[in-house]
Formats: sequence, C-alpha cells, structure tokens
Amino acid sequence: MATLDEKLVRLRGFISEKGRNGVVIAFSGGLDSSTLAYICHQILGEKAAAVTAVSPIYPPWELEDAKRIAEEIGIKHILIETNELEDENFVRNPEDRCYYCKSRLLDSLQRVAEELGFGAIFEGTNYSDLNGHRPGFKAVRERENVYSPWVENGFTKDEIRTLARRFRLSVRDKPPLACLASRIPFGERITAKRLERIGRAESLIRGLTGVRQVRVRDHNGLARIEVGRDEMGLLLDLGVMNRIAAELRRLGFKYVALDMEGYRTGSMLSTVSDG
Repeated sequence: MATLDEKLVRLRGFISEKGRNGVVIAFSGGLDSSTLAYICHQILGEKAAAVTAVSPIYPPWELEDAKRIAEEIGIKHILIETNELEDENFVRNPEDRCYYCKSRLLDSLQRVAEELGFGAIFEGTNYSDLNGHRPGFKAVRERENVYSPWVENGFTKDEIRTLARRFRLSVRDKPPLACLASRIPFGERITAKRLERIGRAESLIRGLTGVRQVRVRDHNGLARIEVGRDEMGLLLDLGVMNRIAAELRRLGFKYVALDMEGYRTGSMLSTVSDG
C-alpha cells in the first residue's frame, strides 16, 4: 500500500499531466476542493482557476468562505451563476437528484474552461466518497476532460485532511459541506422558498449556539435538527431551545425537533428505506 507521500508524488504528476493545458477546478471552499486547488496552484500557477457556483442551493456563508479561502491560496477565483431550480429533473427531487445538479455544474464549468482556453476540469470527489450514495459521480465519468484527482490517486478523506494540515490551510478542520437541497426528503419538491427557509434556520442556529456542523432537515414543515454529537451540548439549554423553536416557527416550520442521533451522512436515504 502506497504511503501518503508516495500518493502525493503521484498526484503532482497527475496534475502536471492533465492540467498542462490549463485546468478549471470546481471550488466550493470545502476541504477537498480547497486542498486540491492549493496543490494545483502550486504546480500550475496561472494555468489553474477555481470556479465557484452562486446558486439558491448553496448557503450564502459558504460563498463568503470560498472567496476568503481562494484569496488565502492565491488562486484565480471565478464566480458563476447557476440555478438548478430551472431543471424539473432536479426540482422533483429523485434519489439521483445529484446527477442532474452535477451535470449542470459541469456544463457551466466547461463553458468557463472554453472561455479561458483551458483543456481540463478537476472536481473534488475523494476515494472515501465512493462508499456512499454518489449519483453525481456518474456525470463526472460521462465527460472525457473531467477528472477526479483524489479518486484517481486513491486519496481518502482523512488523507486529504492530513495534507491540509501539512499545508496549514484554514479549511483543515472544516466540517463536510452539502447543498441545501440535501435537507429535503427525496420525492418532495425543491422550491426556492424551502431552500431559503432552511438556509436561514441553519444560519440562526449557528449564530445562537456556535455549532459548526448543523443540518435542518425539512420534513414537509417539520424541522429535524442534526448537529455533531460532540456539539449537542450547545443546544441542550432550555433558553436556547426555546429561542430556536420560536425562531424556526417564525420562519414557517410547524414543528421543531432535535435528532438525538446527531449529524450523519445519508440520513435522508434512511428515511426513504424506512418509509
């Protein structure tokens, strides 16, 4: 089994080869895309550009994070507007919803690459992600000039975090990201109103409690709050709970509940199978 340093040498060679004619990086400002952007910038310089989608499905604080991290890295940063709500395949919220979202994003990144005269697109899926529900990865595999450097070189999430710490990136301990649409159960329609309500609810909880990892799952008007188990104590105060409940009801939620299992990936999939 290759060591982390051996993998890093291989990754650098991969980036140099595939990015020799320039590369556009799908950049969310999360751990995976930020660490990838850092390495690409170190190797390719001006031939690497980080591109962030501005969309109703992404919370506004993540956009500000992406801007800050791109500046920290020193990489050219481009913002593009996307609106997945224009796609009925996405709005009806099937279990392969992420496929349509990723396809739309990659189409937009292709246009940016063509405008810049760049030959490749990188995205940040890692090897650990392949163990989960990842329909969006199919869209990556469908395109000849789109690459997943972490997957192709066998990097796990923990290894990427180790690299981010080695490079002293501010994202080294950042919790995982996911679009706001992931808070709505499959089969329930995604609307701008629901996305805005979820985003405002999560922002409010973060502001009131200081939690870093939070999801407000919107079960047709019932807000199921997930936070990291190590942060649950930040919510277990009567005054805080009353404030959160009142504010979320003001946003339009009928009921407010704290999920005692805490934050976990794939919890919306379990609600499908249990139904």
